[in-house]
Amino acid sequence: MQYKVGEKVSNSTQMLKGLLEGCILKIVSNGETYGYEVCEKLINYGFEDISEGSVYPILIRLEKKKLLYSVMKKSPLGPMRKYYYLTEEGRYELNEFINTWNIVKRNVKNVLED
Repeated sequence: MQYKVGEKVSNSTQMLKGLLEGCILKIVSNGETYGYEVCEKLINYGFEDISEGSVYPILIRLEKKKLLYSVMKKSPLGPMRKYYYLTEEGRYELNEFINTWNIVKRNVKNVLED
């Protein structure tokens, strides 16, 4: 496969899609949180190009998969907020993500260090 000058071998946006679900599950596993707070935490962890427009659809998808559930609560600063929590299925999925990530990370490290 040939690449044009300046073309990336991988599209980081595509790679992030799968990883973000696992990262969001981990963030929610630390305690109740709402969408904007998830965005802030991802940015603080170094995902600087993340926007609410990419996080909210993932939260909705995870809720549809029954990995998260949500509760509307009063916000200390205005309108009601949707707070997210991990389900038992979500805990299982998070553990699977961590195990898979550790295997992938080890294998990529092995290749890059060869």
